[in-house]
Formats: sequence, structure tokens, C-alpha cells
Amino acid sequence: MPEITEKELPANIKPLWLKALSAVQMKNLDYAASLLQAVLKDAPNFLEGRKILRKCSIQLQSTSGKKKGFFGMSGGGMGVMKIASQAKKDPTGALVLIEKELEKDPTSEQANDLLFDIALKLEMYETAAFALETIRTHKPENVKLLHKLADFYLSREMPNEASEVYNDIIKQTPTDGVAVKGAKDASARASMQKQKWDENSSMKDLMRDSAGNEEMEKAGRTGLTKDQLEARRDSVIEKYNADPNSLSTSKNLAGIYEQLEDWANAYTFYNWAHSLSNGDVALETKSAAMHDRALEAELTALEAGLAADPENEELKTQYAAARSARLSEQVAEAKRRVDQNPTDAQLRYELGNALYKSGDHTSAIPHLQQATRNPHIRTKVLLLLGRTFRAKSMYDIAIKQLTDALSDLHGMDGTKKEILYEKGLIHSEMDDKQAALDSFKQIYEVDYGYRDVAERVENSYS
Repeated sequence: MPEITEKELPANIKPLWLKALSAVQMKNLDYAASLLQAVLKDAPNFLEGRKILRKCSIQLQSTSGKKKGFFGMSGGGMGVMKIASQAKKDPTGALVLIEKELEKDPTSEQANDLLFDIALKLEMYETAAFALETIRTHKPENVKLLHKLADFYLSREMPNEASEVYNDIIKQTPTDGVAVKGAKDASARASMQKQKWDENSSMKDLMRDSAGNEEMEKAGRTGLTKDQLEARRDSVIEKYNADPNSLSTSKNLAGIYEQLEDWANAYTFYNWAHSLSNGDVALETKSAAMHDRALEAELTALEAGLAADPENEELKTQYAAARSARLSEQVAEAKRRVDQNPTDAQLRYELGNALYKSGDHTSAIPHLQQATRNPHIRTKVLLLLGRTFRAKSMYDIAIKQLTDALSDLHGMDGTKKEILYEKGLIHSEMDDKQAALDSFKQIYEVDYGYRDVAERVENSYS
């Protein structure tokens, strides 16, 4: 029973789903949770619904400060044991029951472990991973379940993900020999996997060079060629001109523009459809996504124009204004999401990142510091903190953040190279040539072609 997407939801379930999204938007989380339970009862393989229900339950639990289990039990105990027994006969039915247990205690190790086992039996692999990723995020000290998650990723030929899990285990128990070996082996497998992809990319590169390849790829995704899509667009525009207030026509036209990657028009018609729909949350989300893509496309076009004509003052002014507006929007949106869920470390990181990009380094720091509490994203947060302190010329504190990030890493993967390179640059700016060279040498020894490390290291010997 593979997972389904929002588009694949049965017609009778979609109204409930949209009501649930609206309730989440209005912060009516109890009502949203009850609606999502109903959605999952009829569509137990709808992963997005399960993820949003889990977020609601976690936020409700953090707000109340207590779990909803009976007699002090938190989503485990006899309830989970009975469901485990039923799952042997009726795994699909058990999925509905386990969600009731997880609503009481969304981070229950016993209940999430059972959800993993049931999902695996039903071949719902993304749901299985989600169950144990919940433990990895909220109960990282349970290394037994983290080992189970790493084994799962390896069985699915996902060595990168397995390596990350093993590294999280090592943070909890540095002497775990199985995890240390697993991290090294998984990292090696990931490198081999990447090498195979690189070797097989030559044919794709040749195809991309052909004039008609983009058309072929788009036809494969949509089932229609660009010419066919444009013809369909023109036909729907006639219907729209005859009745601009038709919700279905506006949605259809927006979808065609999206397939044509005409983001500005896609935004215009999704936004209009949202206004006709009396507040459809899904259309609001689509409209926002198209708006983002339209702004990104505008920036990309301006960048290309500047690259071709770098002395064009008018283009410089247009690019600066567009970039400033884009960054301001990203900061405002990130702040809105943090205000809705101030305990979410990922949202804190996104706000810190947006503030950093906008140049407000001082405001970025407290959000990034809060984000380091989540071990799952701690390394990338420390890297950004290092860059933020570097931007403020606080080099000693920047070096401390990067050193802490390196202590969490073992294999020489892309993240470690990035951190070492950043650390080398800061040492160079501090005129500590030996420390800078030590950082660059560590990369040089394993990856000669990484950025300009070869030039930096070899020039030090001349």
C-alpha cells in the first residue's frame, strides 16, 4: 500500500483535509487533530496528513505541558501492546488505532516503533522512516531505535541518510563501535554510489546539449509537449474570458501556466482562484509558492543580464531592488512561521538563515543559537553561526562554532569539507597562516579538486 499525495486523496476526503488545513492555519489545533484523524481513518497511507497531525499533537503537548496517557502512561503500555497484537491480523486497521495512541503522546518510543513495523509490513516505506525520524528528532538518546533507522536506510540503499543517523548515535554514545564502523561504511557506500551516478551522467549531459531535450523532459513530466500545453492554455483563456469568475477555469489556467513554468502568470491565476474560493488554504499555499518562484525567476534573469552587461547601471539598480524585496519577504515569512510555532528549531534556523542573507547578522544570532538544540540540524546551524560571527569580524567566536561542528563529524563528507574550508578562510583573515594551512591540508589529502585548496596548499611550499 504505497503512500498517496494530496492530489490522490479520494474526493470524499478532500473537504475534510482542506478544513483541517484551515484549522491549522487558524491555530485551532484540537479541531485540526480531530479532522486529521478522520482523514487518516479513510486514507491511512496519506503521509502528509500524518505529518501535520504529528506536528499538531506535539504542539498541543508542549502547550499543555503534559501527556494524555492514562494513569501516567504516555502512549505506551497495554494500549500499544493490544494494537501490536491486532496488527498481526489487520495491519491497516492497526494504523488507525496507533494514531490514537500517538495523539496522546506523539513522541512515544513504543508507539512510533510499532508504527514503523506496521508501515514496513504494508510497504509504506516513507511512513516507516517518518516514525523513527520522529524519535531521532525528539528522543535522540534512544540509540536502539536510531540503529534500527540506520539499518532501514541501508536496506533501502540510502547510505547518506544512514551515515547521518550513525553520526547522531555517536553524539549520544561516542564509544558505540557499531555506530562508528557503520558511519564509515555508510559514508564509503555513499561515495561509491555518487561515483556511479557521476559515471552514468555523461549520456544525460549529451542529451541536455541537444536542442529538443528540454521539450522531451517536460513532455515526460506532464504528458503534453510545450506546443500542446500552449494550445490548451489558449483554449482555456477563451473560457476564462467568457467567465472570469469560474473557479475551476481559473485553477485550470493556473495549473497550465505552472506546467509551462510561467511563474508570474501561475501566481496571478492561483491568487485569483484563491479569492474566488472563499479562502481555500491549498490554493493560498500554491499562490505563495508561485509568487516565490516568480521572484526567483526575476532575480535569475537580472543576474544573467548583469553577467552579460556588468556595467549596466540600470540593471544593477533593478537587481538590487529585486533582491532586497525578495530577502525582506523571506524574513517576514520566516518570522510569521516562528511566531506560530516558537519552539520549532527548524523554523528558528530558517529565520536565522533569512536574517543572515539579508545582512542582519546581529538579529540572526539568537535564533540560530536556539536552533542548535535540535541535534538533527546542529551541524549546519553551527556552520551558519560561524559564518555569521565571521561577518561581524568576531573571528575567535566563529572559530569556536566551527570547531564544535567538526567535533560532531567523523567521515570526510561534503559538510566537513565545507566547514574546514570556512575555518581556513577565517584563519587566513586572522593572519594565522599555519592554522589556515592545517584546515586546507585536511581537505587536500582527500579531495585534490575541492575549490582552490590545491593552489593554497601547494603555494605554501614555494
